[in-house]
Amino acid sequence: MVHSKRVRGFTLVELLVVIAIIGVLVGLLLPAVQAAREAARRMSCSNNFKQIGLAVHNYHAAYNQLPIQGSGTIDNAGDDWNSSSQISNSLCLSALVGLTPFMEQQALWEQISNPMLGRVGGTTGEPGTATPWSAMGPCPDNRDYIPWSTEIPGLRCPSDPGVGLPALGRTNYAVCFGDAAYNNLATLCGTRSHTNLRLVVQSTAEHSRVQNRGVFVFHEPMQFRDILDGLANTIIMGEIATDLGDKDKRTIGIHHNQSQTAVSNNPLYCRQNVDPDRPQFWKAVPNSSRPFHAEIYGRGYQWAMSRECQTGMRTILPPNSEMCTNKDHNETNYGSAASRHQGGAHVLMSDGAVKFITDSIEAGNSSAGGVYNGGTGTRAAGSASPYGLWGALGTRANKEVISSDF
Repeated sequence: MVHSKRVRGFTLVELLVVIAIIGVLVGLLLPAVQAAREAARRMSCSNNFKQIGLAVHNYHAAYNQLPIQGSGTIDNAGDDWNSSSQISNSLCLSALVGLTPFMEQQALWEQISNPMLGRVGGTTGEPGTATPWSAMGPCPDNRDYIPWSTEIPGLRCPSDPGVGLPALGRTNYAVCFGDAAYNNLATLCGTRSHTNLRLVVQSTAEHSRVQNRGVFVFHEPMQFRDILDGLANTIIMGEIATDLGDKDKRTIGIHHNQSQTAVSNNPLYCRQNVDPDRPQFWKAVPNSSRPFHAEIYGRGYQWAMSRECQTGMRTILPPNSEMCTNKDHNETNYGSAASRHQGGAHVLMSDGAVKFITDSIEAGNSSAGGVYNGGTGTRAAGSASPYGLWGALGTRANKEVISSDF
């Protein structure tokens, strides 16, 4: 007698149940995987900053000063802070340029300091001209100069997706200018004349001494000994997010047509232009014919440029706040630290430590005007920072006691 053996398989209902269980498990695990990836990217970003901190300390050990924000060359005309020369860089180079040989970018530094490549268009605009660039290159907004368009991996946060034109070489790390920014050229030029950078002007120097309270001062050499508040209590650099062309309030400022002192007197001036339905983005600005300059002034677009919107930050508004400007992007910017990480941004302390500062850090009165030369009351020279713990961390010699954890 032959017995037939019955093969039992899965029913349709059983298959659907198994698929549903797998779907639920994937749904539960996917956020955890994404969180783990972001944690890894954040750790990589922190490590980049630590390497920059080591580069800063090695630079100081070699030259007994910090790299200058606003260094480089000047042509025979003396240039000004807003020129775009091809035979000099008008003292527009950021501190990051000087750090390149200390960041394992020796080859790039040699190309910058002793350029051998010819001009893409030549001095007369004709292709094929082999005339080399001047030492230290042209102004950093020149797209024909290859080093300025070079992406340096150590200057990029893995969480930031920004890439390509209209930016040149991007950076996610910027120097700290402190907690004060009043509308005059001392904030932009340090002690120098804005029409001839060869000249040092006494009146400008007087304003600069009061208003430039951070570790970095435009065009001025600074040393660790100038940081009287202590290296562990003073921010030297901060993380910034680069612009993606999406009107993110943290990465592009608004060109407003109001008084230039409007922002100086109230850092929250531009908040009225934030989209209430999308609080991270700007709304349309009806009173300006050209509200944004994303083609050249997106934040972090030019790693070699010393302009604030490119490689600078201030400890006025808390991290990830809107970037407000004085009239236009060549002038003082009120950009804070910003990042693509959740809830805050990294800062580099002067002793080389990297800390993650949350958006909720105690930041005092954000609508208060900053300290300036000629100010009265809480804005008088030498006054404590009106921006709380966040502002105090940005000052180098204000003798403010850091008593709370951050």
